[in-house]
Amino acid sequence: MAGRMIIVSNRLPVTVTKREGKFFFNPSAGGLATGLGSFYRETGGVWLGWPGISLESARGHEEDIITKLGELSCKPVFLSKRLIEKYYYGFSNKTLWPLFHYFLQYAVFDQKFWESYRRANRLFCEAVLEVAEPDSTIWVHDYQLLLLPQMLREKLPQATIGFFLHIPFPSYEIFRVLPWREEILKGLLGADLIGFHTYDYVRHFISSVRRILGFEHSLGIITTEDRVLRVDAFPMGIDYEKFAYAPEKKEVRQEIKRIKRRTGNRKVILSVDRLDYTKGIAERLKAYDQFLEKYPSYKEKVVLILVAVPSRTRVEHYMLLKKEVDELIGRINGRHGAFGWTPVWYLYRSLPFHTLAALYHIADVALVTPFRDGMNLIAKEYVATTSADHGMLVLSEMAGAASELGEAIIINPYNFSQMIEALREALEMAPEEKSLRNYLMKNRLRRYNVNRWAHEFMEKLYEIKEAQQAFVATNITKELLKEIKENFDKAAERIEFLDYDGTLVNFAGRPEAARPDEDLLNLLRKLTEIPKNEVVLISGRDKDTLEAWFGNIPLNLVAEHGVWIKEARGEWQMIEAISLDWKEAIRPVMENFADITPGAFIEEKDYALVWHYRKADPELSAQRARELKEALFDITQNLDLMVLEGNKVIEVKPVNINKGRAAKYFLEKKNFDFILAVGDDWTDEDLFEVMPEHAYTIKVGFGVSRARYRAKNPQEVRKILKTLVT
Repeated sequence: MAGRMIIVSNRLPVTVTKREGKFFFNPSAGGLATGLGSFYRETGGVWLGWPGISLESARGHEEDIITKLGELSCKPVFLSKRLIEKYYYGFSNKTLWPLFHYFLQYAVFDQKFWESYRRANRLFCEAVLEVAEPDSTIWVHDYQLLLLPQMLREKLPQATIGFFLHIPFPSYEIFRVLPWREEILKGLLGADLIGFHTYDYVRHFISSVRRILGFEHSLGIITTEDRVLRVDAFPMGIDYEKFAYAPEKKEVRQEIKRIKRRTGNRKVILSVDRLDYTKGIAERLKAYDQFLEKYPSYKEKVVLILVAVPSRTRVEHYMLLKKEVDELIGRINGRHGAFGWTPVWYLYRSLPFHTLAALYHIADVALVTPFRDGMNLIAKEYVATTSADHGMLVLSEMAGAASELGEAIIINPYNFSQMIEALREALEMAPEEKSLRNYLMKNRLRRYNVNRWAHEFMEKLYEIKEAQQAFVATNITKELLKEIKENFDKAAERIEFLDYDGTLVNFAGRPEAARPDEDLLNLLRKLTEIPKNEVVLISGRDKDTLEAWFGNIPLNLVAEHGVWIKEARGEWQMIEAISLDWKEAIRPVMENFADITPGAFIEEKDYALVWHYRKADPELSAQRARELKEALFDITQNLDLMVLEGNKVIEVKPVNINKGRAAKYFLEKKNFDFILAVGDDWTDEDLFEVMPEHAYTIKVGFGVSRARYRAKNPQEVRKILKTLVT
């Protein structure tokens, strides 16, 4: 395990409160605090977060609070009341929370909220830096800290950084609305591993990264400009044993007896949630109202126990929801109630564990029907606690837990009639059917509990960190530049092999737009003027374009990846005679894919066909590119052709022609004691492969490569070349 374990979340697992001038330290509620409570201590780690008390309230007692929390392996991040208001209640819960839960109509886009959110993330970063070491393992949690991974990466480039999002990640069509979408994605991409509860959320995130930032992925591995990282699903578990054996505890048994005396022989329907508009509580009540209307035989035979934990009570939407729920309960009880029977029991408060466990155990039905939920651990807690042949879970398909608890009665929370029938089905289900369903769900929850969730995340985090080493090449440093310059100056014979697009110039939407600027032309001219120095521009471009752009400079030119060669001041010649018959079979296939992919087009070279899709929709074109490659592989397997995938291009050309073969043509002419080869994509790997050991091979951009060194971009390549001519 690398370095010290540091867990960072908005709230600490210990909450500090102040009453009558005294400070109290109590365990925080919630699955995260429970699940990781012992995990970080096992590693001698520390947990950073807001202690639940403002900077103003703690003033003068900060050191005492820091000392006390330090004894619990916690470090507080103190925030002012103003910052809490704008960062937490503002951007986190008025912008991100509604947006990520698909309640776009509630999302507030306020620049001051955003600035406070960024400032708070910076404070968390500074707090981490106070305790972190260069090789620390840092696990950041949830939507309040989306910018933190990249902030930490900038300060601790070697650290192992994981991030887990405990709420849904929305589809691209929702996420794209966020004005600060690029900053949020870049913040997350600072992590080595990004975890979500379900593969749906993984898919949504990858889609947004591809469409907004343009970074591609392969099997969950995202390649950015300078690093690779992994995205994966880790459905969070619960402390299964704690809930499964709770009914055996004395205080829970006593609570069960007390509640049963109140409910009598009535069937109990249980609803436990924070009072939040994402939970669908009002709709649940309306469905229960209609259930009693449709099936009057259940009147006086069932009771709905509704536990609503107060949440964000100062926020307007929550106040309105509280008012609506109160009115609905009053209407249901007034409309259906009878002497000795109240249809809805309403508890507007959080419950101690023994009461909650008792309710889980006696409930015949748990009604868990959020409109959108990252996971919903209540569903899992209920399944773990209920008797196998007694309780039945009715679960929203919009909850992350639905992907694991498929044996529950899964419903669409917007479909009232389906919810009503699910209630009836759950109440009338035979004990043996319940046993079978619950047995399967219980076993699954037992196996994948919260400890396994945490350990599996860490295993994958260290796996990707180790795998990243395969992508590491030496960056261009001042020392390396000096070494290259010294070897260049003392060499008797020198040669430079230079790719063009993506190496000497940035990519453009259309190939003809990436013309060489005057600065580049002057640089190449100066290189050719150096005695005993040859420059080979080795490109996939057609010979006419290279001739038009560089014909008046004494360069060696290689066109179409090696089909055509022109030595300085010489004439164009083919490396060998090549047939063009294959084009008639390939062109219609490419044309068809261009027709069904708006923005894609075909470039025809003398001895190659290229399908460009840089200007097409990223998601559609990525899918079409995969389909086209498969179709081309089928057609070309017996035609001595190869299918090359470059940067937003797919090219078909003769298999025996490549940049490596063209480079050998020049290398065999002389004994060069200084060789430089620079390229940016897969077509340049053939070039790197034929280079002798003493050659300086440089890959531009990020990705797996045979090159020994890595340049960030064309601007850095030009800097290297300018060093040679000075």
